[in-house]
Amino acid sequence: MAVVSRNHQRAPGNLCILVCGCAAVFATPARAADLPAPAPAAASVDWYTGAQAQAVDDSWAVAVDGSTSITSNSSAFGSVTVTTALGSPPTVSGARVRVEAVAGTYSYPGQGVGARVTGYQQEGSLLTGYEWIWREAALAGYVGFNVRSNQLSIPDPGNPVVGTGVGLKVAGNFYATPTDRTMVSAYGSYSTKFNAYYSRFRVGYMVADGVYIGPEALFLGDDFFRQYRVGAHLSGLSFGPVQMSLAAGYVRDRVQGTGYYSSIEARANF
Repeated sequence: MAVVSRNHQRAPGNLCILVCGCAAVFATPARAADLPAPAPAAASVDWYTGAQAQAVDDSWAVAVDGSTSITSNSSAFGSVTVTTALGSPPTVSGARVRVEAVAGTYSYPGQGVGARVTGYQQEGSLLTGYEWIWREAALAGYVGFNVRSNQLSIPDPGNPVVGTGVGLKVAGNFYATPTDRTMVSAYGSYSTKFNAYYSRFRVGYMVADGVYIGPEALFLGDDFFRQYRVGAHLSGLSFGPVQMSLAAGYVRDRVQGTGYYSSIEARANF
């Protein structure tokens, strides 16, 4: 899963991700280990931003993703995800370890208390998994646990997503370039803590060297809220060693109603 977001539980895959419009979930918006060129003779596309990779680069071992996301429905979240390969270069199939951190705030009209309620969320996850890399695609799956804390400014009997606890978490992500000018990516995550889920699907068309534009759709929620987002993304922007992705669009939340969202994601390899 993101990031990554009242967002996103999730982000690998899932900066996974991903801010919600109401009470919290939030994983890192789509995060995963990378998709570098698997063969020296062929250029492929980075899984995260769509940036062209002209040759295999085994010189880095850790990918750091960061994201921020805000909505007009009074939520703002940020996330950081660190993914590393175990026992093999990150450019080939192998085991992965991922650490995620998400924090943010949100507010909503408390129906049972007659006042506006502000929520504060912090979450940390530790996941292990495996990534399969092919010439034009990558697929990764993760399993682990997350610790999530939710606090409210005033008690709200109508919101069961309160307190601190540990949950089992699973996540997966997929990236492919079906043609020389198109890309497809998907990320999803689920935690047993508050039944929090996050998913994002993107398709893109290359409009410049390594730069993709296209639609995206997100679905996220937990035991208190449900939300979906529909928008557009611009992926593949490079600023030195940092690759970036921008997105914006429409959001519909069960508690907060309709609004708008925007997100910025970035990745750097070390």
